[in-house]
Amino acid sequence: MKKEFHINNRKKLYQHIPDNSLVLFFSGRQIRKTNDEYYPFYTNRSFLYLTGLDSQNFVFLAKVHGKEEVIDESIYILPSDPLLERWNGRRLTTNEVLDQSGIDDILPVDRLENDLHRLLQSGNYKNIYLDLDKLTTTDPDDLSFQLSSRIKTSYPYLNICNSHPHMKKIRTIKESCEIEAMEKAQLITAEAITAMMKASRPGMYEYQYKAEFDYVLGQHGPYGPAFPPIISAGNNNFCIHYYSYTGQAQDGDMILNDVGAWYDNLMNDVSRGFPCNGRFNERQKLLYNCAYNTSEYMFGLIRPGMPMADVDRIARQYNFEQLKDLGLLDRYEDAGKLIWHGGAHHVGYDVHDVVDMSQTVAPGMVFCVDIGIYCEEWGIGFRLEDNCLITDDGCRNLSSKTPRSIKEIEDTMVKR
Repeated sequence: MKKEFHINNRKKLYQHIPDNSLVLFFSGRQIRKTNDEYYPFYTNRSFLYLTGLDSQNFVFLAKVHGKEEVIDESIYILPSDPLLERWNGRRLTTNEVLDQSGIDDILPVDRLENDLHRLLQSGNYKNIYLDLDKLTTTDPDDLSFQLSSRIKTSYPYLNICNSHPHMKKIRTIKESCEIEAMEKAQLITAEAITAMMKASRPGMYEYQYKAEFDYVLGQHGPYGPAFPPIISAGNNNFCIHYYSYTGQAQDGDMILNDVGAWYDNLMNDVSRGFPCNGRFNERQKLLYNCAYNTSEYMFGLIRPGMPMADVDRIARQYNFEQLKDLGLLDRYEDAGKLIWHGGAHHVGYDVHDVVDMSQTVAPGMVFCVDIGIYCEEWGIGFRLEDNCLITDDGCRNLSSKTPRSIKEIEDTMVKR
């Protein structure tokens, strides 16, 4: 992404920030795995969205002033350290930080503590905005929550405000450069899923399918998957988040893959189910057509102005009606026996991207249409998941190049 994209993202955020406020975002820190080994670093997505800087221990600070509507921006970075860089890789230079973020006030991160104290006790600011987001109440406190606790004790006169709801509003609508990156990621994902289909055969292990997927991604850059790939066979398909890769596909098994690539920090999420032997049996066809028909119905229905909650509700209802016609379900109240998860989630800088659910469907949104059917009685479980871009008058399936109909899948898998 060009720096202008990140500059514009910050301008969008400032529209929600009142005068006399400080805004602070942390890039995050590496988490220790064991002894002297760390998990790979993963930059806070909102920090990356606002700055374009993919590095640990960076801090973004903005000072939103009064009547003049002047906004001062600073980036606190790790300074050059030849010895540590010899071990852990080189750090971003000040010129690179400026080129990527468009912020020219670049300071060493060890100055932050004193600078922040001076600002907080100056009397010039009423509010401090922090990115306060937890999935559950038991999540450990990150740097934003730790700072919030300190401010409550040491600077009780300041209002602590949460910038996360504003970030959800901003990130829900994608810019054209984001959509372009997502389309490139989709092409990589399509190539990787197609490779798995073409290599598939009875007796193949799940880790061999994953090796096909990983190989294709590796030919397109160092990014890796957008999330840990879910690749399973047979009864392992009945674990929605399955990561073992130890099962072996038996003749007649369905292969479930829920995978995605990323490109320029934008991600996708695509699911396909296919028979390991390349030919759907009659029961597999019946269930797959239920999911396919539901998916096609949704792509013909979704358009601007639709309540976002209706996407999941209508998809579930339509899928139920298909399954009812097969005699597998009688009452909608029992749909959960075969439909185990929701039918939509947004994608973007995260594979489950933050979203403001109070908005109606609008142009520039990108979300998954995720139709899953899990029939343990028949031993068939899979999902059909595509990425939907909302246009001015409808929607477009970004993942349409990945084989998705029974004919497309069987034609792809035929051994020549």
